[in-house]
Amino acid sequence: MTQRAGHVIVALALALITGAVTGCTQADGGAEALRATPTARAERTAPATPAPRAISFELYTHCGIDEARIGSTYFEAETPLSDGSGNPPDGWGNPTQLGTMTLKSATEAVFTDDAGHEVKFRARPGARAFKHICA
Repeated sequence: MTQRAGHVIVALALALITGAVTGCTQADGGAEALRATPTARAERTAPATPAPRAISFELYTHCGIDEARIGSTYFEAETPLSDGSGNPPDGWGNPTQLGTMTLKSATEAVFTDDAGHEVKFRARPGARAFKHICA
């Protein structure tokens, strides 16, 4: 029985060695593939955040500061501004105010001007027109 146990141990040892040797070839190729995959995946899942983009902008203010269209996207002011009678507040130009619109992202924009005004805007998803038509 001792001789039989010795043969079993030798057979198992040979099987493990053979498996390890043949597995090494596959493991090397697999390890190489795994090293390449995370790098490629990291590039796809971590896109660069675009820098804010500032553009000269003529904000329509005639009926108050409520909406803006930037390109084909309609935005609304987070806090609409008016004098209470449908006009821009004191200190704003009428019918427009020249300034800069800074696109922080596809859904956020901020209007600023030399007078110190600042209005934050949020995109209106799916909007195809202004909410209000001002005469």
